[in-house]
Amino acid sequence: MQTHFSRINQSKAVFDDIYALDDPRAYFSVLGDLDYMIPDVAEPVVRQILAAKVSETGVTPTVLDVGCSYGINAAVHRFPLTFGGLRHRYARREMRAIGSETLVRLDRNFYAAWPDVGLARFIGLDVSAPAIRYATGVGLLEQGIVADLETEALSTDSAHLVRSADVIMSTGCIGYVTEKTFSKILDATEKRPWIISFVLRMFPFESLAATFAKRGLVTERLAGATFIQRRFRDAEEFESCLASLAALGIDATGLESEGLFHADLMLSRPEADARAAPLEDIVTVASGRGRPIGPRYVHVEGDDGLQVALEP
Repeated sequence: MQTHFSRINQSKAVFDDIYALDDPRAYFSVLGDLDYMIPDVAEPVVRQILAAKVSETGVTPTVLDVGCSYGINAAVHRFPLTFGGLRHRYARREMRAIGSETLVRLDRNFYAAWPDVGLARFIGLDVSAPAIRYATGVGLLEQGIVADLETEALSTDSAHLVRSADVIMSTGCIGYVTEKTFSKILDATEKRPWIISFVLRMFPFESLAATFAKRGLVTERLAGATFIQRRFRDAEEFESCLASLAALGIDATGLESEGLFHADLMLSRPEADARAAPLEDIVTVASGRGRPIGPRYVHVEGDDGLQVALEP
């Protein structure tokens, strides 16, 4: 299956250079120009799943973000921020003109100024040392692991970090990583964690589901909903994706045929947890949630309980 992933990946645009820099400005610029949105569309779903996990255990979970890059999933989950909003922040000419060390200092203060509204603490795994260094340096990740688990073993220190993971999530790395990476992670965990996977429909999930099943985890796919990752970069990427889907017998009509990568949501967890709270019961997809809208009325928790406020 790994070889199959490699063949499919040959049809995708390569963005390796944007992950090798000391800060995320190029990451936001390059992917933002392709309407990259998976962190934003995944966030409300991740929040619902984490709320279900908290309800089950009563404790704040530790999330291991696989393929975390610059910690963007942690940013949009922990703080009232969006990928789109962060993209505009870094696109300002004043922000583009400063050095990386200055940017890291500003970003550390920037994130510290926001209330942490998340439901979890985040640690990360990525092959990019600069991305991990940035994400931990600005406080998005508590700790980070630099490793390519497709080709190397998990170090003793890294295994110690992974051991406490209650939830493992990925929003785009499956295809670049396979069951090899997840097997090494699961071998190091002391629990049977929930695994949240947003996986492009062109990548088969069967080998990963089988790997999870060997460890007592069942996999559910959220029916009736897909999650947009980004636009295709060019006609070649578009046509290659459609060809990969056709080879798998997957109909792209109305989805990838409209020019956008679509991902499925998979949730893998112990069978007892899945029976107690099926995926369809804990996740509701509200289309349009992340789109710009006018002022809206919201509830805000104050000293006297819930209060009504008008949020711009």
